[in-house]
Amino acid sequence: MTALTLAFSHRFIVLTLSVLIALALALLIVVAPHSRWDLPLGVGLATFAALSALGFRDLVQTKHAVLRNYPISAHLRFLLEEIRPEMRQYFFESEKDGLPFSRDERAIVYQRAKLQLDKRPFGSQLDVYAQGYEWLRHSLAPKPLDRDKGHFRVLVGGPDCAKPYSISVFNISAMSFGALSANAVRALNKGAARGGFAHDTGEGGFSPYHKENGGDIIWEIGSGYFGCRTLGGAFDPEKFATVAAEPQIKMVEIKLSQGAKPGHGGVLPAAKVSAEIAAIRGVSQGEDCISPARHSAFSTPLEMMAFIAQLRRLSRGKPIGFKLCLGHPWEFLAICKAMLESGTYPDFIVVDGKEGGTGAAPIEFMDRLGMPMRDGLVFVHNALVGIGARQRIKIGVSGKITNAFDIARAMALDADWCNSARGFMFALGCIQSLSCHTDRCPTGVTSQDPTRSRALYVPDKAERVYNFHRSTLHALAELTAAAGLDHPNDFRPAHFCRRVSTREVMTFADIYPRLAEGELLAGARDDRLREAWTMARADTFAAAT
Repeated sequence: MTALTLAFSHRFIVLTLSVLIALALALLIVVAPHSRWDLPLGVGLATFAALSALGFRDLVQTKHAVLRNYPISAHLRFLLEEIRPEMRQYFFESEKDGLPFSRDERAIVYQRAKLQLDKRPFGSQLDVYAQGYEWLRHSLAPKPLDRDKGHFRVLVGGPDCAKPYSISVFNISAMSFGALSANAVRALNKGAARGGFAHDTGEGGFSPYHKENGGDIIWEIGSGYFGCRTLGGAFDPEKFATVAAEPQIKMVEIKLSQGAKPGHGGVLPAAKVSAEIAAIRGVSQGEDCISPARHSAFSTPLEMMAFIAQLRRLSRGKPIGFKLCLGHPWEFLAICKAMLESGTYPDFIVVDGKEGGTGAAPIEFMDRLGMPMRDGLVFVHNALVGIGARQRIKIGVSGKITNAFDIARAMALDADWCNSARGFMFALGCIQSLSCHTDRCPTGVTSQDPTRSRALYVPDKAERVYNFHRSTLHALAELTAAAGLDHPNDFRPAHFCRRVSTREVMTFADIYPRLAEGELLAGARDDRLREAWTMARADTFAAAT
């Protein structure tokens, strides 16, 4: 895009017009004879010169990406934020704008990322007597807050893992380069490096932008095998071994399905497959980049276990796991039977809830396909307990997790750690313009347009990513201490309550019953679980009849 084209684009039109009008007024004052119009011309010149100066300042400042992309005009947004308490019902009610997160939740992330005061007056604004309201029980003997406990970690790696990894309980969820801009990836990884938490690559591959700042990496391998594939799209063991040898890569995650669109493949159109994308993903430039709906390296649960063993061997003992959104229960139980039959176990499983996000997906997939995170987490935990394998396999979760209560609630249902995508996107400056799929992101978070992505200033946004993580873990430490506990892994279902009707309250222990150790092998008491176990076969994902 030429400088002239850029100047007259809709993003810079206010600045361009301000400059042109200021120049025109200056010329009139110089060439026109003195008259009664001198004062109005002078006021006009001062006004548009000031606007021009403001616009150029917006272009070079580094705190607000939206101002760098929309000089002058974006100040209207900040004006509305300033009058937010008075204008909430007109501009900021999430029920009216249909956003996936309320603006109050976004505001908390912004405040923590910017180290602003995140306290609110006048108490809770939630209807605590509404059906579905949830809360955490506190202790009358709370533990003293130990600020050094804000760095909660969990060791991932079973008996077959030679290089276990100590992972933070709060990490960056899978978002690929291509879905995010290069600057967004840089900022996320730089923040992760400073804070000592992990950054999942997404299925788009381990890019130079993930590598640049040295943050810990979870390398996600999807059905396209980007970064470790042949040109024909098959898995390439040699390429995998080369990339997996990178010391920065701490764990490898096989993506079976994504919560926002489970069972759905993807296509990056040929026009978007640049030389850079082609090199990173290992595909041909100028051709459609296909991400199939299912893997070609395995087709049965037993073959999947063999693939896990192969990746563990090729990575020289790094933790190997998989991510999925739960669908048919017998399919996961078939994987459990394959673990028992083969003697091969993953080191971790990430349960992605169907409420998880994506840049774009069919509405039916986003709203109605797949199992929500908490239900999936409980099922996976119970299944592993039921076969006696829970102690050797850690469980991570992802799906609309943005604050310490979300983390504590998931850990009470036996998650070992949590991943967040949108929370960290908010920390980068995402304003939920819902334009991720258009390449016109106003803050440069998801855009591949270099004139837009330049607005995201990496040093400033990396600091905000670090601040958000640190502040959220501090809040988690406060919740843990208030409940009388030492570590968030000590949360149990009985700590959390849910109002199921106007007059009835149940704990999570009542809502989500647990299986006993080895119960699936001995015969589950629940008829539905017992039937699903009978339907599961290690040699196929299809249900036994």
